[in-house]
This record gives sequence, C-alpha cells and structure tokens, in this order.
Amino acid sequence: MRPILSIMNLSKTYAGGLQALKKVDLEIRKGEIFALLGPNGAGKTTLIGIVCGIVTASEGTVVADGHDIARDYRAARSKIGLVPQELTTDAFETVWATVRFSRGLFGKPADPKHLEKVLRALSLWEKRNEKIMTLSGGMKRRVMIAKALSHEPEILFLDEPTAGVDVELRRDMWALVRELRDGGVTIILTTHYIEEAEEMADRIGVINKGELILVEDKQALIAKLGKRQLTLSLQEPLDAIPPELSEWPLALNAEGGELEYTFDAHEEDNGIPDLLRKLEKLGIGFKDLATHQSSLEDIFVSLVARRA
Repeated sequence: MRPILSIMNLSKTYAGGLQALKKVDLEIRKGEIFALLGPNGAGKTTLIGIVCGIVTASEGTVVADGHDIARDYRAARSKIGLVPQELTTDAFETVWATVRFSRGLFGKPADPKHLEKVLRALSLWEKRNEKIMTLSGGMKRRVMIAKALSHEPEILFLDEPTAGVDVELRRDMWALVRELRDGGVTIILTTHYIEEAEEMADRIGVINKGELILVEDKQALIAKLGKRQLTLSLQEPLDAIPPELSEWPLALNAEGGELEYTFDAHEEDNGIPDLLRKLEKLGIGFKDLATHQSSLEDIFVSLVARRA
C-alpha cells in the first residue's frame, strides 16, 4: 500500500546557517497515529512547517496522498490539517464563523452538516454561537482542531496538542484523536508528554539535532530496547557492592538502601535466582523486591543521550 505521506531527503538550512533538518526520510502509513518525539530545537516544528507549506525546504521532496507539496501545492495542502501549538484564532469571532471561514480558505463549498458533525464530535456544538474570547483554554484548543478538520483533511498534524491542558482534558483529547483515526484520518503528533506517545501511538519517530535517528513500531521499540530492573530494598544499607557480586550489573541507590539489577527480560536465564542465592550466602537480607519495565521515556532519554 502506498504511504499517505512520503518525506524524502528533506533538509532545511536557515539564512543564519542553522541546519534544522538533515536529509530526513520518513513514510507515514494511512490510518496510523505516528508520534514524533524530540527535545526542544530538534527540528519537529520545522518538519511540520515544511509539510504544511509554511516553511520552504532547502532540499528534498514531500508527497501527500500522491501530490507533491511544491509542484501541486493546492491539492497537497487540501489533504492536510494542522493544529499548531499556539492558540492563534480571532478572539472576537464566534466558533461557527471561525470554522466556516477555515473551510472556505481551502475553496471547499459550504457544508453546514459537516461542520455540525465536527463541532458535535468536539463537544463544541453548544458553544457554536459564543465568541472565542469567552472560551476556556481547553475549549479554544478544541476550536483549533475543529478549524483543522473543517476542510476534511486526510492527514492531521497535531503540534503539542495537549500542551497546557489539565490531565482530565488531556485524556479527553486522547480519546478524540483515537476517534479521528477510527474515522480514517491519519494522525501525526509531536509531544513533550512521553506518556502521550506511549498511550496513543502506533509508531514512534525520534528526531534530534535535525536527524531522524529512529523510526519503530511502538511495541517493537519497547521490546527491543526496553530493559527490566529488579530493585531489592535491603534490610541493612551497603557502603559498596561486594566484589563477590561483580558478575551481575548492579547499582546501589537510596544511600545504599536499594540494590538494583538490570537484565534483559527476553532472556530465559536472567540471573535472578543465582543472584538471590548469592545474596543469601553473603548474609545480605532484603525486606522487599519489585521489578520495573523500562518505559518509552527511559528509551527516549537513552537515545537522545547517545547522540548528544
């Protein structure tokens, strides 16, 4: 199946010499939720800006649902919706007027039924005649999504969609994104909330210093790079790890009160039984133990640190 979005050899160097993107290649599958992660200044916003026609690439090609964004700009742009991080909309307009105007910008004929469907899906229908300036921050965020969906795009970019919203609204937004995907919209989101990507994404991309350093199915990424940690709460703190335990990769935490063992969860012989027997032999007792699977955040921090 042809990807709905193809990014090939994409680079961007600004006038001051800053190279924001370095030969990025990426294909987005139709109907997936793709999360693009990266620290501040990694190139996420530049990448989105190029695809959405806001920033001009220095080199490379972007094709949206078969349309080149440079040679066939109008057709390509009509396939794409963008919800920017900033809440930029006319505060004195009503919700209905703002969404209707956005649809008209793309040359789409009036379609009140579609706009009503979008506003109802976003819990904005009862607010349709209210001025945007009277809405809460969360409702304004929903209006931005409604504007992006007004022209029926097949690809939706969400740039930090839940920045500055409370936890309850964030989860409502997650549910909404899933509904959009189930309705056939392909979602690409950038986020600083690692749990957001872990909760929603089908695939993860990590960008750092303008380079796309990894693209992987989420579950495969966690399985491939994730580790497990066994933490033993010791009965008596240790000043140092005894040399008799050198064959295990151990670390002392909590001022010597915790012994942490990191192991590969996929290996049949994880070394834990031997470690526990050795501890008993050495007279090192523990009062509790717990295991922890490396999260996507652990993996992200590790990947970025390697490229620092």
